[in-house]
Amino acid sequence: MSLSTGTRGETVPTVPPVNPAVDTVDVTALLERGRTMSTPVLREAVKRLAPPMDTVAAYHFGWIDADGLPADGDSGKAVRPALALLSAEAAGAEPETGVPGAVAVELVHNFSLLHDDLMDGDEQRRHRDTVWKVHGPAQAILVGDALFALANELLLELGTVEAGRATRRLTTATRKLIDGQAQDISYEHRERVTVEECLEMEGNKTGALLACACSIGAVLGGADDRTADTLEAYGYHLGLAFQAIDDLLGIWGDPEATGKQTWSDLRQRKKSLPVVAALAAGGPASERLGELLTADAKSTDLESFSEEEFAMRAALIEEAGGREWTSEEARRQHAVAIEALYRVDMPERVRAQLIALADFVVVRKR
Repeated sequence: MSLSTGTRGETVPTVPPVNPAVDTVDVTALLERGRTMSTPVLREAVKRLAPPMDTVAAYHFGWIDADGLPADGDSGKAVRPALALLSAEAAGAEPETGVPGAVAVELVHNFSLLHDDLMDGDEQRRHRDTVWKVHGPAQAILVGDALFALANELLLELGTVEAGRATRRLTTATRKLIDGQAQDISYEHRERVTVEECLEMEGNKTGALLACACSIGAVLGGADDRTADTLEAYGYHLGLAFQAIDDLLGIWGDPEATGKQTWSDLRQRKKSLPVVAALAAGGPASERLGELLTADAKSTDLESFSEEEFAMRAALIEEAGGREWTSEEARRQHAVAIEALYRVDMPERVRAQLIALADFVVVRKR
């Protein structure tokens, strides 16, 4: 395997020769399999919640509308369940082995979404009003807490050594996820954040749980720690690539595709990768952006800003190189993730499917 020079001067592994089987992988079918196999177990878990938390959770997952009527809402792409099932197969187990892990990770992911929406003041998710907007902040907090408890309950009631190992990995990932959210909030009130701090925050907030999804099925299937840790490395770097693309969408994404407002991350003063990279770049556009964001930090109400003012900040970020740097970083993290897959002995078909899912994450609409 050869090495190339990365964006920050370090050596980066060059991805091994492309596996021809990757081109034949139906990613849509993998995502649908993850959703189909995990959703019935997820629904049964939600039924354990006391009213009205059960219906509030059902609304969040898109199973009912705000009036309690059956709905077919967007419940997400099901990337994490798909990865959990493939993780089991990577360890030589049947995909069904990974279902409890897939559901547990999905419960933790949605616990974080419920709380994040409230903390960020987001009124829309997946083209629908968020839970706190419809049912109130108290229910958003309670249901989020309940989903986290359910995740651990589902794993531990399996009663196996492997389930205990899986639970430890999930709780560690959850703690890191919460660390990342705390860092994200604190950075909104700082004038400057380094690129390294931003990557650490995003590695916690997004990378940790995706890493867990990529190992939890293997752990339930009896994989040793070395195999699980290597699969986690794949998931961690995939998570950083995933978040880099999300950061691009948070500024330049089409609201019709993202379900959020234009310039969403700028409205929330987020120190996302494009912003941080632009501020670190130097030059006239970087300096002007820094002046504007410093002034913004002293403003109590960005809602009064015009669309043109947010557009100007986005243009400065792009002029300073923040958009290009973030796109390159997504590609770099993707390459590191793929390289990890070649350090694990697994069926070639499963490796090709994991590569295809990674490709899907990085080439999402920008």
